[in-house]
Amino acid sequence: MNDNINDYIKDSEILNYNDQNIQKKALELTHHSENQLETVKNVYEFVRDEVPHSLDIGGQMITFRASDVLDKSQGLCFAKSNLLAAMLRFLGVPTGFCYQRLTHEEGYVLHGLNAVLLDGEWYRLDARGNREDVDAQFSMDTEKLAFPVSHDGEVDYPGIYSEPVESVVKSFNGAENVDEVMERLSEVRI
Repeated sequence: MNDNINDYIKDSEILNYNDQNIQKKALELTHHSENQLETVKNVYEFVRDEVPHSLDIGGQMITFRASDVLDKSQGLCFAKSNLLAAMLRFLGVPTGFCYQRLTHEEGYVLHGLNAVLLDGEWYRLDARGNREDVDAQFSMDTEKLAFPVSHDGEVDYPGIYSEPVESVVKSFNGAENVDEVMERLSEVRI
């Protein structure tokens, strides 16, 4: 975890919250928010519910940069976490990145989610997207992630990163489709 809180609100090539569409959507989603908690909840629920997870829709299009995720309206968990971070950072909410190693098919795969700083405490949020067997929720009381670590070999990696980790960025660079990214992510360790 980075001690400089300003690193958790910075813009970057990947988060690119200076993009007009990201700013417009973030402001639209939070126009009626009465406080920061409501702001975070509204943006989180939009990314979770309105931007489909690529695997859930059989999508093979690669999105990673926040503006591309919003424009193409789909992405893997990492892409969705980039969009969530971009919109929240634009709104002044410190937002970081967290990772899990989860059971997937015959092995493991890396999973990405976010953490937000609210009232001086970090809370993890998973905007992966719900389906019949996934029920991630916005909660400050009890963590409600898409995939709680529960099987041998799974890992909840400690730490809240101010930027997506390099191994994840490399997994997306030059990939031709979602299947290729998923294969690369099965080898990634934090």
